[in-house]
Amino acid sequence: MLLTKTNYLLYKECPQNAWVKMFEPKIFYSYKPSDFDKMIMETGNEVDELARELFPGGTLIKDRKDSKGTKELIDKKEKIIYQPVFCTDKFEAIADMLVWNDEQKSYDIYEAKSTNSGEKKKKQLDDYKYDLAFQVNVLRKLSIPINKMYIVRLNCDYVREQELDVKELFVIEDMTDTVISMLDIVLEEMEAAHSVLKLENKPTDCSCIIKGKSSHCTTFNYLNPQVPEYSVHNIARIGTSKKKLAELIDLGIYSIYDVPEDFPLTEIQRNQVNVAQSKNIIINNAELNNFLKTIEYPISFIDYETCISAVPRFTGYKPYNQIPFQFSLHVLEKKDDTLKHFEFLHIENNNPDLHFLEELKKVLPQKGSIIVWNETFECGINDKLANRNTKYLGFVKDFNERVVDLLVPFKKQLYIHYGFQGKTSLKYVLPTLAPKFSYKNLNIQEGGAASDTWNKIVTGEFKDNEIQEKAKDLLDYCELDTLAMYEIWKKCLE
Repeated sequence: MLLTKTNYLLYKECPQNAWVKMFEPKIFYSYKPSDFDKMIMETGNEVDELARELFPGGTLIKDRKDSKGTKELIDKKEKIIYQPVFCTDKFEAIADMLVWNDEQKSYDIYEAKSTNSGEKKKKQLDDYKYDLAFQVNVLRKLSIPINKMYIVRLNCDYVREQELDVKELFVIEDMTDTVISMLDIVLEEMEAAHSVLKLENKPTDCSCIIKGKSSHCTTFNYLNPQVPEYSVHNIARIGTSKKKLAELIDLGIYSIYDVPEDFPLTEIQRNQVNVAQSKNIIINNAELNNFLKTIEYPISFIDYETCISAVPRFTGYKPYNQIPFQFSLHVLEKKDDTLKHFEFLHIENNNPDLHFLEELKKVLPQKGSIIVWNETFECGINDKLANRNTKYLGFVKDFNERVVDLLVPFKKQLYIHYGFQGKTSLKYVLPTLAPKFSYKNLNIQEGGAASDTWNKIVTGEFKDNEIQEKAKDLLDYCELDTLAMYEIWKKCLE
């Protein structure tokens, strides 16, 4: 059994999950990645290929099992190798790039990552240094001379001009000292992981059981059948209260319905647990009415759809700027009026900014409140649009000043319903307050799928006869988002 770098990193997060991948692959791969996850993987591949342009003229190892071909290139000191494959009796590693250093008579390792420079999240940096350390340990065992170890990341300050400048797009970060300092520790972990994952006995420890829902491994439900769908892991921000979560697990309490009345929780957490157990609905009528009084006619309910592009596609864009390609707008001119609907969708493979702004300016009322769900998102998109298209600065400033965030009363728990399950997304609030409306009947049911669908339209992955069908799916999805806000607003008025 060869332990790959990917499986080693998976083992570090959850040994049981890594074991399932090794011994029960059908179960592991039955948990399908979301459309968003697929886009992240595709982004990684795109960045890997672009990063090679920093060191042009290299030789690509096409077969991910071709350690023999790699060795032949290493033996003749090939200057630049892309995707070299290395195997020992226990371990397998694939590097992104090896570049021969003539002065040091050894190779420099370059590992390309599809993240922005300047991001200092601890987990992210840990993954990078362990990733490199695994590779270096494998290469050392094969007596391949290694000089420096680098991470190649996207330059968060890069602004694209008409042509993409690959040298400006990337930042190269030296991780050598950090990686060298931890090689021995990582080698011990590699040996331990290999010993555990070659055995047919499943590891007993699953650290995910004391992590919040968002940090669970892909096979958590299979590994922990005792945990119900609505569990203590669903309690708001319980992942940041590890002592509380661990105490509940130690007490054998998995269901949110079994949390004791005297168990210490924050006010937000306690409210969630109480409404779940009692099936009561808590409404702070005074505060909710104060919020609703801030909304002025004509009322505009608006929602944007965007696509994240790690590599900036258009002039003026930075890495990971969102591309706004669609909006839906429902307008209520006055009480008891008929709701009017406007929509925009750009499906050409060019910059949608000006088309988006022009259409928005044309259909948006010049006064009244603009209702959104999470103002940070729409207002943030507006700011970037205005920065790229400065003649719209005044329009965007007026827009943002009129925004009212309908998420606020739910985030502040002015309206608490057991059906929300502690969540504040439209996907939970809408079917709870307006059961006749549901995303389940749509071909697109969440933002990641919308983004992926648009990306496939503009990059030509759909046939001509499919494009209109997919465009309609996008329009239906975005329309429901704004209709949902209207229905939720009406429910709050009752």
